[in-house]
Amino acid sequence: MDEKTEELRDIFMSVTDDTEVTERQAETHGSLVHESDVDDRLASVVHHMREHVGFDTTLADEDLVTVVRGFYTGESDADIARDLGDESLAKSVGRARIDLHLLRDRDENAPFDLDDLQAALQEDLSVSAIAERLGVSESTVRRYTRVIEARAEIRRVNDRYREDFENILRDRELSERMTSEVQQSGLEGATEGQETDTQL
Repeated sequence: MDEKTEELRDIFMSVTDDTEVTERQAETHGSLVHESDVDDRLASVVHHMREHVGFDTTLADEDLVTVVRGFYTGESDADIARDLGDESLAKSVGRARIDLHLLRDRDENAPFDLDDLQAALQEDLSVSAIAERLGVSESTVRRYTRVIEARAEIRRVNDRYREDFENILRDRELSERMTSEVQQSGLEGATEGQETDTQL
């Protein structure tokens, strides 16, 4: 996870950790941007990616929104799978996350040099031939091929989709701050000039 993603995760966590809401916050949903609006915007980006980039994942768009949110709150693939209600989906979540261009640092920690895999792919060798050359299983070759393809796609689109996700979540965080400041300002205005009588 890069520095930009970690910063956004920390911001996102700071506004979602506190589950207590005041009556006033409950009325306004605590934000100028409702959670359903955020999900709709994230789903729109996901749908655009599916249309223009193409996914291997069979997870529905609403499940992919859960993947995006989980990624930015620092959840593991197993955690996100539990959020989806099925722990056995951890590998599917990992593949979906890569489809969404949400790479983690460890995604590139291959047991071989990724440049060697890249070279083998350019030779148009079969998966079994590449696996034999690199001394790994075919599933390992397929896994890191997806990573290489995702990296190439990220470069091709200038990382625009991850930027879209981060802007949407940043807008949400900013609206949370704005709402909090407005409510605090209103409270200060209501109490300004009041005197507290402490005499019994």
